[in-house]
Parts: sequence; C-alpha cells; structure tokens
Amino acid sequence: AVRPHVFADGGEGWIASDLDELAGVFPLRPDHVLGVGGAGRPLVSLLPAVGSGPALDLGCGCGLVAFELRRRGFDVVATDISPRALWFTRLGAALNGLEGIDIREGSLYEPVRGERFELIASNPPFVITPRAAGVPAYEYRDGGLAGDELMREVVTGAASHLVDGGRAIMLGNWEDREGVPGLERVRAWTADVGAWVIEREQLDPTRYAELWVRDGGTRPGSAEHGALIAAWLDDFEGRRVTGVGLGWVQLMRGSRLRRFERVAQGVDTAVLAAHTDSVWRAAAWLDRTDDMLLAASVLRVAADVTEARHHLPGAEAPSVIELRQGGGLARTVSADPALAALVGASDGELPVGVLIDAIADLLEVDAASLRSDLLPRVRELVLTGMLEVPHDAAD
Repeated sequence: AVRPHVFADGGEGWIASDLDELAGVFPLRPDHVLGVGGAGRPLVSLLPAVGSGPALDLGCGCGLVAFELRRRGFDVVATDISPRALWFTRLGAALNGLEGIDIREGSLYEPVRGERFELIASNPPFVITPRAAGVPAYEYRDGGLAGDELMREVVTGAASHLVDGGRAIMLGNWEDREGVPGLERVRAWTADVGAWVIEREQLDPTRYAELWVRDGGTRPGSAEHGALIAAWLDDFEGRRVTGVGLGWVQLMRGSRLRRFERVAQGVDTAVLAAHTDSVWRAAAWLDRTDDMLLAASVLRVAADVTEARHHLPGAEAPSVIELRQGGGLARTVSADPALAALVGASDGELPVGVLIDAIADLLEVDAASLRSDLLPRVRELVLTGMLEVPHDAAD
C-alpha cells in the first residue's frame, strides 16, 4: 500500500506499508509492516518541531517517525529488526525525496553501539504477548520477550545513548504486578536519568487481551478468540499482573526532573510538542531556583488559564475554586483563595514574594507561613505551564 500522507509541517508525501485488513488482507503475515497507526500519531505530536544533530528512530517500521525527524532537521539513524520494515523505510524515503537517513538492521541498541544522540524516538513493539503455542506473533507489535521486558530494555538502554541534555521520547506499556503500580516499576527503570512518564490509560488484563486479540483480526465468538483470551490471561496470572498501563515515556540525560503521573483527559495533540519542550525548560529553571530566588521572580499567568468558582446556593464565598488549563495537558488544579489570588495577580509586573506579602496582609495571616504554603504550589504551576517565567530568565 502506498498512501498519501500529510506530515506535521503541512508538507504532503507518501507512506508505503503492507496491505492490511482494511484492504481485505487477512491473516496478516508475521513480518507485517504497519502503516500510519494510532500509536504513531501521538509519538509524532511529541517530537520537537525543529532540531539538529543525530537522532535515532528505534524500531522504525514503515519509517514515519524517521521521515518526520529528517524533515525537522535531524540527521537520522533508523533501525529495525525486520528486513521488510527497513525495505519499506528505504522505499518511503525515496518516495519522499528524503536523503540523510542511515538505515540499519538489528535489535534494540545493537546497531548503534557506542553512539550518542540528541534525540531518541521510539514506538517499540511494546505489546505484551503470551509466549505460548498458537498465539500469533507480529513483529510490528511483539518484541519476543515476556511481559514488559522489552519495554524495560528500551527504557534502560536509552541513557547511555543520549548526549548531555539529549532526550528520548517513547510510547509503551507496563504491567502492574502484585500490588506494585506500573508507574513505580518504570520509575525504577529510569533511576539514572531525568524522567517524565505519563500513563494515559489503564486496562485490566481481560480488556488488554481483548484489545490485542481484536487487533490481530480474531473476531469475538469464535473458538480461536476464546483460546487466545485464555492464553493472555494465563500469561498475566503467571506474573500476577493486575493491570496494564499505556502511555508516554520522556527521558533527558542530565535533568533532575522525576515525574510519574496519570493524565487521562483528552489533550490537543497540536500543542503537545511545544508544551513538553516548555516543561523541560521549566524543570531546568526550577532546579536552579531556590525559594528566595522564586520569591524574587516575576511570573505571568499563561494565556490559556481560566478560573472557575463554584458557589453553594446563597453562599457569598465559593466552595470550590479551580484553575483550568486550556492547552498543554488540559490540567485542572484545585485552589484556595490565596493561590487563586496569587495566580490572578501574576501579570508580569510584581515579584511572587511581594504578591504573597500583599495577600497575607489582605487575608490577615502570617506572611512567612503563607510563603511556605504557596511556594511549592507555585513551583508546580510553573512546571506544568500554568504560570510562565520570562523567556530570558528561563533560558
């Protein structure tokens, strides 16, 4: 299949891949090469809009991410264990007139041993698949290892292949095991590198099995469907898996950011790249800014932040105050009157400490105690982009 495609920069091109179920081709061949799928789009939306230097597309498949990276200015190495995937990547690069993509065969980081990159992007074959007879294995989604072991190897191997300040952006799945949340297991995988991990969805073992059995084309109600579901559940039971998380992993060599969270609400993918870049910049600024410097800083409320107040009937004071982010990750933050007043007054004119002292005087509370309460919450709002630091200060 050679299908038209619009790249993130608006340019038009082509993506070559295998024919699939939509074209009436079933069953899929084990080395099936997927076209532009549901996972590839969010990964592309997280990539920096422009860049330079070496970048790695780990598990390139049809080449979509490699093409996007090359169009954004990176010198790209694209790797895959599948010769068929590499053939499609070469074909796609030729169709789109993209030179400067170094295409290499091999598993995980073997083809780039000893090399370091400004950026590593990966939509790896992260699907947790039983290692059992009768369960089809597709190279585009199944890395051949038990459980989430392949995801662990992709994440733990990234730091040694990043330059200082280099970033890795990945999609993945991870298991909750024996009461240990998957996000905590991923935390252990990222002990030596800055990490921001977002779990976008949580599925129980049955729903996860149904998702990937259906993805393979097996229809509910058939004997084969029931046998495959049973194989998945037996596999999960063997590792005492209680759930599976699906989400995004971002790493930065040299950063001290450590953030592991669940973000289930819908987000505007058009603003994700700019937002994630701003979060890493804010993390670096906060890391070198103690509370005294923070109190002396002049901040501005982001243009996409709104405030909602909820009143009980007849009540003068609100029972709930919420700060809502229109862009970014569309966060909602509960606020008390002091925090709401500080955010409302952050117009880029007065330092944070001066505002807190004025609010303390207005509320008739101790200014030092109010600072101790508000400054950690101000840090959170800066990190998540609801309060902005002047560009010259952030840089």
